[in-house]
Amino acid sequence: MDPTALPEAIAAQDFSLIALFVRADLIVKIVMGILLLASVWSWAVAIDKWFGVSGAKSRARRFEQAFWAGQPLEDVSDRVSDRGSDAMARVFSAGAREWRDARRGSPDDAKATVDRARAQMDVAVNRETLRMESGLSTLAIIASSSPFIGLLGTVIGIMNSFRDIAARGETNLTVVAPGIAEALFATAMGLAAAIPALIFYNKFSGEISAFSERLANFAQEVSLRLSRRLNDRGAAS
Repeated sequence: MDPTALPEAIAAQDFSLIALFVRADLIVKIVMGILLLASVWSWAVAIDKWFGVSGAKSRARRFEQAFWAGQPLEDVSDRVSDRGSDAMARVFSAGAREWRDARRGSPDDAKATVDRARAQMDVAVNRETLRMESGLSTLAIIASSSPFIGLLGTVIGIMNSFRDIAARGETNLTVVAPGIAEALFATAMGLAAAIPALIFYNKFSGEISAFSERLANFAQEVSLRLSRRLNDRGAAS
């Protein structure tokens, strides 16, 4: 081929994303489809976690304000349900069950009541943490595996380029460029799926860890308040 005609021949080829997908080998198409699905899946999980974590923090802030507004423990305990949508309220409700039992029992077992309430709240904190962490494993898998899946498409695209070179007996860009473009496209899709998934995983892992610590601190504060209340009740009796 005339070297002066190479630029025109390359320019005549369509290197749009759709054209690259249509021209790709079947295995490369499967790889691209998997990466596209992984990318959409990671964004769906990220959006769900975004609203879930933001909503949990907002509801917890409102519950803390109500809890520390000076209301008696009896009033808060009677209003809170362990089936509500507020993670912090569910943690409080787990300990409030022991508080309600203590109100009907003897004040002599105050320490045991506080210990049981704290144990119940610790279990509730762990349960809420696991609930909020659902979906993070999906982001971790996509972030770690997508680059390697894209690399598979890259290797196959380069192999196709060498195959075209052997079939045509030429090494000019019009022969090599399509396969190389497919290979780079697969790599780009792998990175496009992995990078957001990794960013979202790190972001939500940190926020959930901080929220779990916030729940644990709240459980400790409730235990202290419950202990003081039971001790005052025992002293009054």
